[in-house]
Amino acid sequence: MAKEPEKPEETEAAAAPAGETAAAEETVMDAMMSGPKDGAGYNIDAMMNVGLNVQIVLGKTRMPISQLLKLSRGSIIELDKKIGEPVDIVINDRLVARGDLVKLDEDRIGVSLIEIVKDYVSEK
Repeated sequence: MAKEPEKPEETEAAAAPAGETAAAEETVMDAMMSGPKDGAGYNIDAMMNVGLNVQIVLGKTRMPISQLLKLSRGSIIELDKKIGEPVDIVINDRLVARGDLVKLDEDRIGVSLIEIVKDYVSEK
């Protein structure tokens, strides 16, 4: 028989070290499951292997086609974000979280999540 998942509030309270808020430990799954407590409609096991398009957005800009056509090797495109600002984590064209860029090894980078965007989780 399948084990019943722990309730998010129990998991967060147990996982949060002394002096840290439980919200800092919340996962995307916790945020999704914090809806109605009866569990109706939350059997998502069948979807766990579905692939999603995940993008890390460093910044955005708009430019006219004439400027776009003048771009060449070495051209610099100014973005709307400053150095040190969090990057956006977008899943299937929807903002889900924000994070900081981190160096993983000599030639790899990653993102350390710092915020889960609450608007991503539907309020029912």
